[in-house]
Amino acid sequence: MNLLTIGLTETVQNDFQTINKNNELVLGRVALEHKRMYRVWTEQGELICEVSGRFSFNAINREDFPAVGDWVALKSRSDEGKGTILAIMPRKSKFSRKSAGNTAEEQIVATNVDTVFLINSLNEDLNLRRIERYLLLAWESGANPVIVLSKADLCQDLAGKLAEVEAISLGGVPVIAVSAETMSGFEKLEPFLQFGKTIALLGSSGVGKSTLTNRLLGEEKQLVQDIRLADDKGRHTTTHRELILLPNGSVLIDTPGMRELQLWESTDGLPETFSEIEELAARCRYRDCQHKNEPGCAVVMAIDDGVLGVDRLTSYNKLQKELAFIERKADKRAQAEVKKQWKNINKQMKQRKSF
Repeated sequence: MNLLTIGLTETVQNDFQTINKNNELVLGRVALEHKRMYRVWTEQGELICEVSGRFSFNAINREDFPAVGDWVALKSRSDEGKGTILAIMPRKSKFSRKSAGNTAEEQIVATNVDTVFLINSLNEDLNLRRIERYLLLAWESGANPVIVLSKADLCQDLAGKLAEVEAISLGGVPVIAVSAETMSGFEKLEPFLQFGKTIALLGSSGVGKSTLTNRLLGEEKQLVQDIRLADDKGRHTTTHRELILLPNGSVLIDTPGMRELQLWESTDGLPETFSEIEELAARCRYRDCQHKNEPGCAVVMAIDDGVLGVDRLTSYNKLQKELAFIERKADKRAQAEVKKQWKNINKQMKQRKSF
């Protein structure tokens, strides 16, 4: 396999050479992950890999393990079709969310992505607040977001819906309406589907990600059934993250539908997603203005003047509180992990002394 086809860059090559001084290792890209087993694309072909014992021992968090899209250095056993992953190359982008449940743990959705297609359906499932969440995490990931509105053929008020989405997609984020039935709008996706570029498809279950993938592939690779007439949703959704090579040499990362999209970290994403509120807040009389009843609040004045929607501010405040809560829980978890790490170190030292 030609690694340039699947996104190999000069930066990745240089990173790999720094650790492959004896030319004993092989470079590959993780195409599929399943229970800490990895399908990796290499110049020797596809290998089934696991991480080495030392790699696993040194890994502390989930982000320390390989994820779909990662470039990895491995020892190959090509005669067996297997390999052992020894290191991950530095990631240029990483799309993460908080894992489901009460624990503050990161779930990496995709790495080394150039563009994120945020897929949203133009039927009754269109949700502006959900799009704001996707935009926030997309900006934070380091990839460029593109909002793709699917099922345009089912929309009765296309111009109105586009205007609603464009109103919250500040910062020049492209908004593209497509229809897999009529193939309308697909030509507007082509500038992002370039040779060697990686595009991740993200969206809720049933919005048409797999159908979009099928149309770009020109074949029925994904198992997709017709939509349910009751709610205009597909009856099949992708069950795992996977690299898919398109005929033009670009790479798709198809992802499972996300029933819930809990935020992870976002130091830059919030200002990018709500840039108009950030700009207004800078004009408030008080630096710690809460945008409620304080005198001289530029945000409240913008709402009163009809320049800013109250729903937009409500969403902004909600996401701020959610990020603050996650940060507090993550700090406690980090403290516990450091304590555990030192406990293991002390245990090893005692064992050595005893020996």
